[in-house]
Amino acid sequence: MQQKNRVILIHGLHQTAWIMRPLAKRLQAAGFDTHQYGYRSMRDGIQTNSARLNSWLEINHHPDQPIDLVGHSLGGLIIRDFIAHYPQWKIGRCVTLGTPHNGSISGDYIWRLAPAIVGKSYEQALDGTVAPLPTHITLGVIAGNKAQGLGQPILAYHNRKLRKADKPLSKEQLAHDGTVYVEETKLTTATDHIIMPVSHTGMLVNKEVAKQAIYFLKHGKFEL
Repeated sequence: MQQKNRVILIHGLHQTAWIMRPLAKRLQAAGFDTHQYGYRSMRDGIQTNSARLNSWLEINHHPDQPIDLVGHSLGGLIIRDFIAHYPQWKIGRCVTLGTPHNGSISGDYIWRLAPAIVGKSYEQALDGTVAPLPTHITLGVIAGNKAQGLGQPILAYHNRKLRKADKPLSKEQLAHDGTVYVEETKLTTATDHIIMPVSHTGMLVNKEVAKQAIYFLKHGKFEL
């Protein structure tokens, strides 16, 4: 049996590596070797955290062995920055969960009102200016449309503004996971995209989300 790639799991803003543990356990049960990468999402910017991931790999991983990358929210943006700045690594497949690839509306509001809450993770990341995804990367994007979470009041307010606009948006265009809009997760260079009935944090413990992530890592597409 061919050995599966090592999967690096990268958490999101205001989280630590432990939050990826449920997903890591399910990946391990599917035969993957995992590592939960922890970083300082508030204190350090995205490029610093990418550099530290590179340093960890230089010490702990053989460059000839491919790696898969799975990132939640901000972690997905770190994946993009890491791939762009450290092309020497052999990247297998990548999956992002609730990642605002096009920038974060809720992040914009918080940045204007209380920038300390998002810290250094706004610039070159949540502001939508992260490095573009190289065209050779196989990326699967999972989005949630269950509107529960700390960002729900902000997005509910923003949706009310949009509904009052001259050209109100459709229900699908207003859908979000309580923190990130489905539209914000879409990336034209992604290989596949799927919307699931989960919230922004709930997707990390959802069995069906884990199942789809595992399927993508194995096959390069989501299961229909």
